Amino acid sequence: MTPSTTTTGTDEEIQRDVLDELDWEPRVQPHEIGVTVQEGVVTLTGWVDNYAKKWAAERSAHRINRVRAVANDIEVRLPSSAERSDADIALAATRALEWDAFVPVGNLDVTVSNGWVVLRGAVEWEYQKRAAERSIRRLTSVRGVTNGISVRPVGQPTADELERLVVNALIRSAETDQERIDIDVQGDLIVLTGAVGSWSQRQEAERVAWSAPGVSAVDNHLTVRL
Repeated sequence: MTPSTTTTGTDEEIQRDVLDELDWEPRVQPHEIGVTVQEGVVTLTGWVDNYAKKWAAERSAHRINRVRAVANDIEVRLPSSAERSDADIALAATRALEWDAFVPVGNLDVTVSNGWVVLRGAVEWEYQKRAAERSIRRLTSVRGVTNGISVRPVGQPTADELERLVVNALIRSAETDQERIDIDVQGDLIVLTGAVGSWSQRQEAERVAWSAPGVSAVDNHLTVRL
C-alpha cells in the first residue's frame, strides 16, 4: 500500500504524498512547485509557464486522500514565445468553444484582459459550464480563467423527486457513501452536508448532484474527515 492510500497522517506525510504525486504527474515539473500543509490544507506556490500546468498541479494535490482543501498560489509566467495579444487569445478561445461538442457557444460571451479569460452567459447543464472552462484552460497564452457562466435548467422536478434521483445516483456511485451524505433540496438548489473520506469523494458527490435534472446550483458543505 502506498502512503497516499492511508487514512490518517500528519501534515508532513501529506506534504510528502503531494510532492510524490506531483513527481508522478507528467504534465508538471515538481521542482517548479512548492508545497506546504497546515491541518490538511495544501498551499501550492512557485511558477509555471502555462495555466494548464497550474490546473494540473491543483488536481494532483486534490487526488491525495487526506487533503481537505487546496490553495493554489502558483503564478503563471508565460515565456516570450507564448505571448499573444488579448485579441488573439479571444479569437482562439471562441474557436475552441465552437469546436467543443458539449458547449452551446451561442449562449456564451468571452472577454480577455491581460491574458485572463472571463466566460459569461448561461447553459442548461453544469457539465456544459465545466466543458467551456476546460476548453479555455488548455490554450497557450492564457494566464487564468474566470468562469462566470450560470446554469439555467429547463424543467423542474418536485423537491421529493429531485432528492430521490440524487440519493439513487449516490447509491449507484462506487466513489460515494450515500449514508454519510445529507441532501437538502431548496427549489432548484441542492445543499450537501456531512462528512466524506477524501476530496475525490466530495467532488463526486457534487458531480452527482449537478447531474440531476432541473438543478441550477449546488452548495457543497461536505467536509473531508482526516
